[in-house]
Amino acid sequence: MNKIRQEHELPQAIVEWGWKYHHLGIPTNEKMPDEKYLAQFKFFHSGFPTSPFGVEWMRFEKDSPIHPLIQKVPHLAFEVEDLDHELGTRNLKVITPPNPPAEGIRVAMIEHNGAPIELIEFEKNK
Repeated sequence: MNKIRQEHELPQAIVEWGWKYHHLGIPTNEKMPDEKYLAQFKFFHSGFPTSPFGVEWMRFEKDSPIHPLIQKVPHLAFEVEDLDHELGTRNLKVITPPNPPAEGIRVAMIEHNGAPIELIEFEKNK
């Protein structure tokens, strides 16, 4: 059973698992400034490069293959050191298996209590 977290305590994913906050993704139907298009996922994203808080806006085409939950509910994203390890050792409900949205990056989406959570692994320079 999970320990009950007090108001002043950080989440278990940060304190115990070592995950690092990366961004907050917010679905929108509005065209946003400086959108970039990801053709393989049929959606536009914007805001992250200039947000001091890591806010990213996402606008989806009608036929986007992205999971419906992600298209409707904002998601938190965490950077992890080893995506395969996190998915293989924790009891996580995967809604989007690991995939490379861009060179040097792998992501997966999980669902927890009705909320989508993104896990991101960046290729480390050796």
